[in-house]
Amino acid sequence: MEHFLPTSIKEMRALGWEQADIILFTGDAYIDHPAFGTAVIARVLEAAGYKVAVIPQPNWRDDLRDFRKLGEPRLFFGVNSGAMDSMINHYTAAKRLRSNDAYTPEDRAGARPDYAVSVYTGILKKLYPHIPVIIGGIEASLRRFTHYDYWKDCLMGPVLATSGADYLSYGMGERSMIAMASYLDSHLQKMGLDSFSGFAASKTSFNELADNFPEEELPQQIGWISSKAPEPGTIVLNSLKQCQESKKAFVESFNTIELQANKMHAQLMVEPLAGGRYFYLNPPYLPMSQEELDAVYSLPFTRLPHPRYKDKFISAYEMIKDSVTTHRGCFGGCSFCTIAAHQGKFIQSRSHENIVAEIEKIAARADFKGNLSDVGAPTANMYGMGGKDSSICGKCIRKSCLSPNMCANLNHSHWNLLSLYSKIAKVKGIKHAYIGSGIRYDLFIGPQGFLGSGSKEYMTELVKEHTCGRLKVAPEHTQSNVLALMNKPSFKLFEVFHNEFDRIVSQASLHCKLVPYFISSHPGCTLKDMESLSRNASLKGVYMEQVQDFTPTPMTRSSVMFYTGMDLKTLAPIYVERNIDRKKKQKSLFFK
Repeated sequence: MEHFLPTSIKEMRALGWEQADIILFTGDAYIDHPAFGTAVIARVLEAAGYKVAVIPQPNWRDDLRDFRKLGEPRLFFGVNSGAMDSMINHYTAAKRLRSNDAYTPEDRAGARPDYAVSVYTGILKKLYPHIPVIIGGIEASLRRFTHYDYWKDCLMGPVLATSGADYLSYGMGERSMIAMASYLDSHLQKMGLDSFSGFAASKTSFNELADNFPEEELPQQIGWISSKAPEPGTIVLNSLKQCQESKKAFVESFNTIELQANKMHAQLMVEPLAGGRYFYLNPPYLPMSQEELDAVYSLPFTRLPHPRYKDKFISAYEMIKDSVTTHRGCFGGCSFCTIAAHQGKFIQSRSHENIVAEIEKIAARADFKGNLSDVGAPTANMYGMGGKDSSICGKCIRKSCLSPNMCANLNHSHWNLLSLYSKIAKVKGIKHAYIGSGIRYDLFIGPQGFLGSGSKEYMTELVKEHTCGRLKVAPEHTQSNVLALMNKPSFKLFEVFHNEFDRIVSQASLHCKLVPYFISSHPGCTLKDMESLSRNASLKGVYMEQVQDFTPTPMTRSSVMFYTGMDLKTLAPIYVERNIDRKKKQKSLFFK
């Protein structure tokens, strides 16, 4: 029987609960759909046997009743800002306040604070100092070490230290959150206690209980703060102070972090904090197996917004309600992208059977019109891809399997994906299965044409069967000097792709347009580079509407380049456009 997790004391009582084990706070509306991280973590914890409640978009301005209404959880509070970093959610690249929020009912702006993770945590620690707070999600994950913050235009320290939370879960948090629930539960039992509530009367903070929770037993993919100095041989990063004093030191730390983030077998990392403390970050878990990922997507999601919203329009939900996630991760290694830093470089794919079973449930809904809006992931055509020899991947330190050239060990065949599409097409009630996610054309197109068996067949089916009027691709720029800093392939590949697209469309008499995405003002991009882009002959006749002014997001190579003005490999200076008016001018050239 379908059900939502409780968001109010009335809903808790209806379930017969006196107390939740875990209460999750999120900056988004509560939508019980596997495309939303809060819903996934809540369902995973529920499946592990815990009583989980969700408080979406709590009011942080009033008497804080939203933070009090469910009382204290038995184990911990979980906090995230939502599906986006709250600052990116709030502000444009020109640092202007956005007028809408797609993750809020009726697109209402202002339903979450700036730096939501820190604001929510601060309130919870003030009200309930004896209850652990675990932060996670995009905002916490990408701010886990010292990072550049574009909106304050300065370096900021690890968010665990600045927020006052007790633990940090980074990346895709299913296993780490289950492990943390078990860790806290088992140590409570060793202390002879049922919950943390017993410490409230004594005004004891959770920090004062730390000796009862051994740090060496903390799970993988978890960060914590300790006064214990790191062991010899441990990777020790430069501190915030060192990075503030030397941009080279910041680059050095980032390169180390990125190296570890792209390894199959990463190491413990430590960043010194002020006052003789240290931020420790355990390495991530190995990529999920197909069986583990299938189990996550088989959980009883209603795929609907919570009834509390009473059919109010939520843009983010409308965009994904008829979509299906096929896999996780991305090995493209684009300098401006956060996907690998959060989801990982290694592709983790669901089975055909599990994906088809989800689609059958969607097709059985009375309101389903027959069209899947997206069957994909961060990069739709990386489904099922990986190393031919996994032992080579286990030793690899490349950030990209595609740049500067395709790895010889990469199995980039598209036959597996084509087989999946064939099975989806046979599901009763499915008229079209569109691909709304991005694709990497350099996985099937090279300078001389198609790359190997299945490449031509994939592109032909993509254009003819899975494109709804417009096919979106992301060459990002035309100039080789900028593309090199973006870690993107040569624009010549787009030209080959464009020609093949036109051939397929012409032969099939389709009304389909190519929509390329570009970025202006990326580090290394000058006004002259944008002028060259706008005059590029290969873009004539292409549907030109998508250009994004570069926004430095935490924990990306591009944001470090923006702050330091350096090429992170050579440390040579590069041009960086920081002036808002000149950034606007770069973007405006695109539309002339």
